[in-house]
Amino acid sequence: MTEMPTRGRRLGAPDPLDAAARAGWLYYAGGLTQDQIAAQMGISRQRAQRLVSRAMQEGLVRVRLEHPLSECLELEARLRDRFDLHEVRVAPSLGEDIDRSLGPIAAALFDAVLGRETTGIVGLGIGRALAAMAAEVEHRARPDQTLVSLIGNIADDGSGSQFEVIMTLAARIHAPHFPMPAPVLVASAEERRSVLNLRAVRTVRDLGQRADVIFLGVGQMGARAPLLTQGFLTSDDLHALERRGAVGEITGYVYDADGQYIDTPLGERLTSVQVHPSAERLTVGVAGGKAKMAALRGALKGGILNGLVTDETTARALLDGRHD
Repeated sequence: MTEMPTRGRRLGAPDPLDAAARAGWLYYAGGLTQDQIAAQMGISRQRAQRLVSRAMQEGLVRVRLEHPLSECLELEARLRDRFDLHEVRVAPSLGEDIDRSLGPIAAALFDAVLGRETTGIVGLGIGRALAAMAAEVEHRARPDQTLVSLIGNIADDGSGSQFEVIMTLAARIHAPHFPMPAPVLVASAEERRSVLNLRAVRTVRDLGQRADVIFLGVGQMGARAPLLTQGFLTSDDLHALERRGAVGEITGYVYDADGQYIDTPLGERLTSVQVHPSAERLTVGVAGGKAKMAALRGALKGGILNGLVTDETTARALLDGRHD
């Protein structure tokens, strides 16, 4: 029997990803330095460095910390007590690369939650941190779970979000999934009523409102606010919200430092599901970094979130009451 070529390469030709996978394995699992990898593979140090980077970018090698660090455990316990959290995970900090540090530990929590009998419907936000989480979730069939988007993944010009989460997760766990078939923001309250009256949108929103567990990104205000950088608000719109006390947003709905939602014209144009405090449902925010500090503190204080995945630096700042 003739062997079929794989990945579109010639029969017998080397797979271009083999070298990257080998270099990544030697670096992350074998503990070799890039100089040692270069010597073992017979390549330059620069090429070894590029191959290790590609291994991570392509998802060829994934590293998950299975032994919790004692300092992280202590921070988790303090955060749980301070904010009355149901679940909390603290990842070792990796400097400015917050999403890379949060992805594996958030994925571990996601995997664990999906294994619980009480989990049937999982609501999902969008964002960089959640995208990093989705990329690390284990490949395991979960046909008994239902994934549902709480926020539209379409901009007003019809383009999709680059930080989509639900489709990545659905591909990894083979679960029934319901993307939100609507723009994040529409032009008017009247248009919103029309969109929300569509049967497909009603179905998805109903599922989202009945979610047993929710995993969310947390958006900040300021120059790097997702609502601003993704084109949903102008700078003037954002400044107006800040003058009214807005410190953060979840699924597009803005709230103040006490975690209370602010009634604004923006809310009248959003098609997403608004997440309210709930003692029965686990609602996990996956976020970290100085820019998100006020947003995280407000969401935790108001009880919008009762679960948290963050990094050491952010955890300490939240406990110390600092913004840096």
